[in-house]
Amino acid sequence: MSATDDWPDDWRARVQAARALVEAALLAERAAPSHWTGELSSSALSTATAVTALTLAARERSRAHFRRQAEAGANWLATHANPDGGWGDTTLSLSNLSTTTLVWAAFGALMASPGTASAAAKTAIARAEDWLRAKTGGLEPARLAPAIIARYGKDRTFSVPILTMCALAGRLGPGREAWRHVIPLPFELAACPPQWFAALRLPVVSYALPALIAIGQAHHHHCPTRNPFVRLLRRATQRRTLTVLARIQPENGGFLEATPLTSFVTMSLLGSGQAQHVVAQRGLNFLAASQRADGSWPIDTNLATWLTTLSVNALPDSLELTGGAAKGIRDWLLRQQYRELHPYTQAAPGGWAWTDLPGGVPDADDTAGALLALRHLAEMDPRVREAAEAGVRWLMGVQNRDGGVPTFCRGWGTLPFDRSSADITAHALRAWQAWRSLVNSHLAAELAQAMRRALHFLRDAQAADGSWAPLWFGNQHADDETNPTYGTSRVLTALAELSAVPEFREAIVGLAARGARWLEQTQNADGGWGGAPQTPSSVEETGLAVEALAHWQRRGFEINSTVFLRGVTWLVERVESGRWKECSPIGFYFARLWYFEKLYPLITTVAALRAAVCRPPLQT
Repeated sequence: MSATDDWPDDWRARVQAARALVEAALLAERAAPSHWTGELSSSALSTATAVTALTLAARERSRAHFRRQAEAGANWLATHANPDGGWGDTTLSLSNLSTTTLVWAAFGALMASPGTASAAAKTAIARAEDWLRAKTGGLEPARLAPAIIARYGKDRTFSVPILTMCALAGRLGPGREAWRHVIPLPFELAACPPQWFAALRLPVVSYALPALIAIGQAHHHHCPTRNPFVRLLRRATQRRTLTVLARIQPENGGFLEATPLTSFVTMSLLGSGQAQHVVAQRGLNFLAASQRADGSWPIDTNLATWLTTLSVNALPDSLELTGGAAKGIRDWLLRQQYRELHPYTQAAPGGWAWTDLPGGVPDADDTAGALLALRHLAEMDPRVREAAEAGVRWLMGVQNRDGGVPTFCRGWGTLPFDRSSADITAHALRAWQAWRSLVNSHLAAELAQAMRRALHFLRDAQAADGSWAPLWFGNQHADDETNPTYGTSRVLTALAELSAVPEFREAIVGLAARGARWLEQTQNADGGWGGAPQTPSSVEETGLAVEALAHWQRRGFEINSTVFLRGVTWLVERVESGRWKECSPIGFYFARLWYFEKLYPLITTVAALRAAVCRPPLQT
């Protein structure tokens, strides 16, 4: 019997037709036979930071082309303000304090340089100032700076760069006075051996080390501490930390391929008398090369590796991904695996990054995705087995003491994006389970222990209502901007796959039942899901929830059939209406930066409809 034989004939035909359409569309999106590249949203935040860096470059180095690029970016910003006068990170994002402040600062930097601002820019500045006054009570540094700092709490990863850019743009007052509102970063600590960083408990997350160095030096240049010992220490370590910065910069100049991080580093060097430094020059080259034709910049260059693994894992039985096509993707993925110690995070060999470009850094989510994709594509030749065992060990190596899996590396501390997370832990569990029977016996025994510890973490991380919160994805409509639909769906899918393992089944059933119940209870009246209860339904989040419920029911566990069918119906109707490709800004980058990706709705719809068709018949 087919998975849809108990559905009415016309309904079964609609679902099958929708599935065929979306799979064909996703396969057609391959940038090359070997991988998908996608397209990230243009970002007002990225554009504002790049405009500021290029404006300072034009001022310091008299480069007219940098000025032209900055003006093009400013024109894009002026024409993409929200109706309320503020800016969100993307063209679909709600206005927020961080991005609006950065855009206002970018216009300030541009206006302070030779040239005439357009009428649109002047209007945009006036409306932004009205928005900021309403939000913070005034534009005075004494009001603005505390509001920015309060948004991020003890994590200085983003609050200090924002205020640094405001100071460089002249928005915090003149001279040394401006820098009194910027919290100094201890850049001298970057001169210590990387093995010390966890014990030093740096005030930024692991991958923000370039910002720590460059921004710390900018503050030291403009407003050196009055403590003679610390001042002497910073002078003594200035050159050495710049050497560290140059060593960890990718060859194309883009730190993490991220426009904001690269811009913050570059503008800090430009603003502290180091315009000729090689890091500043490479950073400017990266920014100049990555501007889009419309004048904007994306949050990152691309997510090619991540999107390729998500696409393969959504299409594991596609006839289009067999034979030569499978070999091409497999070979491409094998080439993306890091085989040496990473100079940036000191990550061990064996992991994968989100991109195929030089600025990538190995991380747990992408490593798990690559392992799953290789398993789906695999011919078990020695190269694949060797790569898989290295990836499995890499994931085990970053597992934290609490049993959870963090993003980049183990043991950096307690800042939000260095902590264990439920969604990444669930992804690692799926990858470990996929390869557990194929690795050597010694590694398999270690793996079983790692998996038990990960399940204990998921048990402890489950909220009282049955949900799990993710780390790298959010929802702008939720009060706390979290996305428990994403987190719960990812964990539930992993638990469904592990439920077939007798030693894990007892620990899993209760957790998963509560998670499935949460998904069922938070379905919207229209049949879809948003990122949290009572938030607007989106293709991405509905697809995730439908896929998770289908996987759970497929393993023989009971789900609410009415809820499931309404979710499938919501997706099918979106496909039939042509609205299934509409993106939502559920991508939640570091330090509350939002993005959307063109392929996310395609991938989640494909995965959901495939899971729906392949599940056992519903008992209605």
